[in-house]
Amino acid sequence: MSKTPQQNPGTDASGVSVIHTQAHSSGLQQVPQLVPVSPGGGGKAVPPSKQGKKSSFVDRNSDEYRQRRERNNMAVKKSRLKSKQKAQDTLQRVNQLKEENERLEAKIKLLTKELSVLKDLFLEHAHNFADNVQPVGTESATTNAENSGQ
Repeated sequence: MSKTPQQNPGTDASGVSVIHTQAHSSGLQQVPQLVPVSPGGGGKAVPPSKQGKKSSFVDRNSDEYRQRRERNNMAVKKSRLKSKQKAQDTLQRVNQLKEENERLEAKIKLLTKELSVLKDLFLEHAHNFADNVQPVGTESATTNAENSGQ
């Protein structure tokens, strides 16, 4: 019967939590597991743009804040317009494809009717041709009978 590995958490000099597992009589090699230590324990990575910044109070009346807000508002407006334009373009393309599909379906119907008419004509012609052609042996006998009677 094997025992479950025991875990002994510890922290190294770089602030990384190291969990050492001990394998009892199984002969497994000991492998440390690195787990980052964060004060909140959230586990989310902080983007590089926000790593160096401190969360300080922002003066909403400052010129810098107003400029950033203005740039952000313009970017949001541009993004929304772009999204709306893309949706309109997609809708227009859908309508074009629907119209083209309808035209192609009508063409299919027309060509199917034309094919049917041509098949009927061909079969009628082939049937009439078969009725007018006599077998080779019968034709010579008929011709000889006509010639001997004259």
